[in-house]
Parts: sequence; C-alpha cells; structure tokens
Amino acid sequence: MTFDYELVGKIGSMALIDREDGIIDYTRVARISRELRPGYIWVSSGATEIGRLDYLQRTGKELTGEHAKTDYAAQGQAILMQTYRQFVDPAYSVRQVLVEHHHFNDEQKSEHLKGLLLRCRAQNAIPIVNYNDAVSSEENRRMEILALSHGKKRVFECVDNDETASRIACLVHARSLVIFTSVSGIYLNADDPSTLVKCISGKDANELLDNIEEHKKYCVGASRAGANGARAKLEYVKDAAAQGTTVYIASAKYTIAAVLSGDVPCTRIGIGLR
Repeated sequence: MTFDYELVGKIGSMALIDREDGIIDYTRVARISRELRPGYIWVSSGATEIGRLDYLQRTGKELTGEHAKTDYAAQGQAILMQTYRQFVDPAYSVRQVLVEHHHFNDEQKSEHLKGLLLRCRAQNAIPIVNYNDAVSSEENRRMEILALSHGKKRVFECVDNDETASRIACLVHARSLVIFTSVSGIYLNADDPSTLVKCISGKDANELLDNIEEHKKYCVGASRAGANGARAKLEYVKDAAAQGTTVYIASAKYTIAAVLSGDVPCTRIGIGLR
C-alpha cells in the first residue's frame, strides 16, 4: 500500500498545559517538536487556553463576553507557533496551517489544502495545523453546517481537532495517525487501567468498522468540559482506519517513537493488526 505521508499526529489542549503552574508545558512541547520532521503533519490544539493563560498573566484578569474565545485564540496562536518553532530542528521549515470546516466539505478547498501539505513534505517543511478559532463565529458555523447537511450525507465540522487530524490523515493517505490524549488509550472500563484495549482490528475494512462500533459502547465521559471523549475519537478515526491508516491512541507522556514501536501501552486500530 502506498502512503503520501508517514504520519499525522494530534495533541489536545489538556496535554499541552502545565496545570500546576498555569503555563504551557514547555518540556512536553520540546520533546514532541524534536521528533517532528518532514513527512509528519502535526495537529495542535491549545491556542485558546494558552492565549487565556497569557492574557491572565499579563493583565491579572480574564476576558468576559461572547468573543473571549476568539480573542484568546488569536493571542495564543502566536505563542503556540513560536514555541514549536523554537524546538523543531532548525534545518526544517515550520508552517502554520489554520483550517475550518469548509476545507473538508468543499472538494476544491480540500484539493488546495492537500496540495499545500504535499508541498510541505517535498520542501522540507513541517505543517502545524489548528482549527481557525480566531476568525470562526460559532453561530455562523452552525448555520453553515446546517446548510451543508441538506445536500450531503456527511458533513465534517472539524472544531474538534481529533476530527481534523483524522480528516487530514484521510486527505493525505497517512501511514500512521497518532492521537495523544491524557490517558493511554481506549478502556473497557475507564476506572480500571487493566482494561486497556491494546488492539481493535479486523480482517477487512467492514469487520474493522464493526469492531470499532462495538468498542464505542464502552466509552463514556470526557477529560474536560466541552471535550467529546473516547467515543468521539473512535467515530472520527473510522475513515482513516478503513483506508489502511494505522491509528494509535496514546498518552501524551510518551514519545511518538515509543508509541509507533509498541514500547508503551496504547490502543492500536487498523486492518489486519495482531
């Protein structure tokens, strides 16, 4: 099987923040950044929360009102990209790619985005992708998604970066999709670490999708308010896994290399896995 990209990876907001000190976890970002190389696409949440913490530290107060998320995201994006650029190998270019749902629901925009990402690989550059919260109005987005749903069987919203990463993995036909989270993977019982599901597989795409659906029954709750949790992750990765991408859901405390090599506990999802 031929793959256009080696890896698409994603990390969530919770995994990027040092909660004790109320700042970005520079150690974790540095570790991840040093592993990034051409052939990798990195989807990074965190801009809104980083912007909130930065604003709070500078002013001693938080923003209020309906536009606070927009303003925080605009402030946090600069810090997020500056931090990745600081730690990524200086031999590689780093390119920020901000996306919205339009880029995955419109064929021309999808092809334009795909072309950009493929050029990054060819030009020794690493794309850092995030949803463009700074210019996205929730009310308008909902209206646009509703309008799109009238003419299509499926509409991709992509506000959750798990979905964004999965759609990008499909777009560039990635060999691997790594989703870093605050736990080690999918559990049959979220309160019992011994029930970690090490592998979800099937002999073909249809059997794999059936097994993913079966495991969704065990997924309840989320790591934070507003997050969609493990059930949503399994739903989002179905298309990528069905096309031949191997999906890894793992704790962000581990390195990318350790996850891919199987040296640490995680959940692997794909066709023909053992």
